[in-house]
Amino acid sequence: MTSEVNTNDIINHLSQFISEHKRKLIETVLNHRTRHLTLVLEDIYQSQNASAVFRTMECFGVQDVHLIENHTTYRINRRVLKGADKWLTINHHNQYGANNTPSCFRRLRENGYKILATTPDAPNSIRDVDISQKLAIVMGNELHGLSELAQEEADLKVNIPMEGFTESLNLSVSAAICTYELMSRMRTSSVDWQLTKQERAELKLIWYRKSIKRSELIEKKYLQSIR
Repeated sequence: MTSEVNTNDIINHLSQFISEHKRKLIETVLNHRTRHLTLVLEDIYQSQNASAVFRTMECFGVQDVHLIENHTTYRINRRVLKGADKWLTINHHNQYGANNTPSCFRRLRENGYKILATTPDAPNSIRDVDISQKLAIVMGNELHGLSELAQEEADLKVNIPMEGFTESLNLSVSAAICTYELMSRMRTSSVDWQLTKQERAELKLIWYRKSIKRSELIEKKYLQSIR
């Protein structure tokens, strides 16, 4: 039904059911959202760790996150997420009986992403990554890190420079450092990292729907009224 009607018309109709403060907040968030950078988690064991990463990504303005679920299934931890999943696009790669890592990487490449495998012994620093191309940061699980296949299939292996004896960081901390490093550089560069006009409209409509009680019924009545 949405395809039959101009998306902006629906947005304009729904806007009257959202406070001015919320509308302005949504506009501000959209201005800082990006799909130039995405994050991929491979077989995370602890749901609270994945949820903490998602919450971090939402705070930093990353719209898309990917979950590769070869051996483990992600279960949302509401207490940790604090509603962050409501505003994110979470992509599950979980075909039963398959190794979902190659199919996830293939999909990312089809969408123009360069794949960065994070591993402590990588020869390249996250600080030196070229940000001109769309980037997908891939992180492994808490016990074993990234699979050998993920490391072999990635375009580049990167590390987080550390100065201490303990060469290990919490998953959400690692994700935060990598994302902050790349996002900070993107925002001050000439790279076109912001959402396209179409992406903004699509996300705005999704967020408006999620912000309004009984939005489905309101939208249905509106569409019926303009037939």
